[in-house]
Amino acid sequence: MTSKIEYLKHLPVLGQLWRSLAGTKPAHTENSIWLRVLVQGLVVVGIVATDVAAGTQMSFWAVPLSIVGATWSWYRRYSRNIAVKFLLAIGMLLALGAFFSNLLTQLHDTRLVLAELLIWVQILHSFDMPRRQDLGYSMVIGLILLAVAGTISQTLVFAPLLLIFLALALPVLVLDYRSRLGIFVKPHRPRKLPQTTQTSLLSLRSFSLFLLAILGLGLVIFAVMPRFPGYQLQTFPVSAPVDLGNSNFNSSNPGIVNPGYVRPGNSDDSAGGSYQNLATGPGKMDESFYYGFGDKINQNLRGELKPKVVLRVRSQAPGFWRVLSFENYTGQGWEISRPEEVLKINRPPWSYQFILGTPPLSSESKEVIQSYTVVSELPNIIPALAYPQRLYFPTPEVALDPNGSLRSPLGLLAGLTYTVISRVPLRDRTQLRFSSQEYPEKIKKYYLQVPPPIVDRVKEHTEALLNDSDKPITSSYEKALFLAQALKQNYTIPENPLGLPFLAENEDLVEAFLFKNKGGYPDHFSSTLTIMLRSIGIPARLVVGFGSGEFNPFTGLYVVKNTDAYAMSEVYFPEYGWFAFDPIPGHELLPPSVKESQTFSVWQQFWQWVAGWLPSPVSSWLAEVWNLFVSWLLRGFIRLPKVLFNGWLGLFTGLILAVAFGFLSWLGWQQWRSWRYHRWLASLPPMESLYQKMLKVLGKKGYIKHPAQTPLEYARSMPQHQSSFDAEVIEEISLAYVNWRYGAVKPNLKNLQQRLHQLSTRDYAQSG
Repeated sequence: MTSKIEYLKHLPVLGQLWRSLAGTKPAHTENSIWLRVLVQGLVVVGIVATDVAAGTQMSFWAVPLSIVGATWSWYRRYSRNIAVKFLLAIGMLLALGAFFSNLLTQLHDTRLVLAELLIWVQILHSFDMPRRQDLGYSMVIGLILLAVAGTISQTLVFAPLLLIFLALALPVLVLDYRSRLGIFVKPHRPRKLPQTTQTSLLSLRSFSLFLLAILGLGLVIFAVMPRFPGYQLQTFPVSAPVDLGNSNFNSSNPGIVNPGYVRPGNSDDSAGGSYQNLATGPGKMDESFYYGFGDKINQNLRGELKPKVVLRVRSQAPGFWRVLSFENYTGQGWEISRPEEVLKINRPPWSYQFILGTPPLSSESKEVIQSYTVVSELPNIIPALAYPQRLYFPTPEVALDPNGSLRSPLGLLAGLTYTVISRVPLRDRTQLRFSSQEYPEKIKKYYLQVPPPIVDRVKEHTEALLNDSDKPITSSYEKALFLAQALKQNYTIPENPLGLPFLAENEDLVEAFLFKNKGGYPDHFSSTLTIMLRSIGIPARLVVGFGSGEFNPFTGLYVVKNTDAYAMSEVYFPEYGWFAFDPIPGHELLPPSVKESQTFSVWQQFWQWVAGWLPSPVSSWLAEVWNLFVSWLLRGFIRLPKVLFNGWLGLFTGLILAVAFGFLSWLGWQQWRSWRYHRWLASLPPMESLYQKMLKVLGKKGYIKHPAQTPLEYARSMPQHQSSFDAEVIEEISLAYVNWRYGAVKPNLKNLQQRLHQLSTRDYAQSG
């Protein structure tokens, strides 16, 4: 074997390469065991954070291998490890091949594929880390893995790992800086050290103060930093492709399957629910699944939901995550009609995008991008904001019903991610007040239906409520607002979820709500408003979905629970589309608008807490000032990119203005600091001022006095750094300062000022 290696060494190319490798000088070795251990800790935290955020199990093999590699590097740090380097190069090529193979199968989301490649690179790299620079690569890899985990994470479980990473990063940066300066790099310690180097840069007190200061500053920046809504890249989150098997839409009517309902022909709970999907008749509500997500909605049910998280939503604006709408009122609930008009839509095999073809509106609208992650199982209906235009979904086909609701061939299982792009109309009250009341025939055919037995009585009651207004109401929009508010004020919700009696067999829900019970459950308010509007000739329908949920400013996600599901009334306005009204007591009259954003969400929450402690006049005045500031900031910074990037001239003009503003800001800051410094010097006694000026001159040269040093100790350490003349001047001024301060000896200020001037001019001349 040895003879073969010797033979290869004499080959022209291999021999030259071998001699080149053998002739290279050994790398400067990093001997700090603490630096290596802490850097390895950063890598471990990055790998674990990726696992926690993505729900993978790479840590089980990646962490041990990385630790083995780091240990090997410590014991082999003085060796050239040429054979190992060749093996690592082969391993890198294999990792690259595996990366491309995985990339072709997971084009929907490449973050985890890239993270896995990075982990493999770190494992291979950990077997050859002799230098501090090599440890620097590992630091960066740990930071990148933590950043990837941050983009994937949807919960605050990521926060403790971020704190651990920060706690490790601080001493790593200190040790890395000391290694760059050559301080304590070698294992042995010098016998005699100046007092300035004996103080530990990693003391627990200093470390704790730095950590608290960084955390506090980071939280303040996080709170006041604007969160501008929007996806800057047109690549949207979507799950891996789903194999439908035999679960395609296999009929002309893609039905809705709610796990909370018992399937026809099954009478026990093993079928996956607790009651049949009937439109009328008394029954019990399922505790997990909202009863309104189905082909029929029976509002003669009693019970309540047990809260659980069902969705996490990242959206450019809050809104009502719309699921279904119903047009046919049954007297005790609602039904979806027109199954023959449900449209099946296929996507191309090379793309996850469905073009839905929702008809555009003539009114002003805004594109809103939403990404949904399913946390708990949901029916095969796809929540989305109104008027979806494009859908990124992992199944080969979806369905779109006449009311703009989306359906999947499969139920939405936990872990599913999809993205919707909606063109949401803006709610302009002025325009809607003057909208036409001439409705298309198709709208009147389906959205004005009221059961004949109750139509006259409901119409009479509705008109009586409208006549109670201070002034006549002629606008359909104002009528809808007034009636929704009237229901909130004049009708109540029973405190006991089971306290309201069931409706009789032929008893009408709306009639019982208005004239018998004087109220009902939350969704009963919306059904009543819908029928009241229909009775006076205003097209309306019942819409069900999820409220915005609780916005988490730390993750930027809306956390939606099953208890956030409820029903509202949607009213049609010609040329402007459908707009929702919420008559439920305790809810806002209008659902969240696309005009609202979470730009200053954390600051707003903090302000709401503070305002609760202030007198009303003070809080009102401060709120007005804050609103003016926010509106100015948004106008200036959100519209700035549109101005700057409007052609090359605008771009260069914006860049010149930005550079000029930065220079003037820096200049003003320097002048302000200089003014403060001279003002501070003027307030000191003459000798104290002279001594501080000397420290300022030496500090600019890099010789900063440590707080633990006495003036004389500092002066005696200068001869090893300064010329003999400069060291003499420093000692003279320091001695005069000590005698003045502690011995009450009056100094010769004129002579000392001349000496300080000589020190300053010599420093300037030498630097020039």
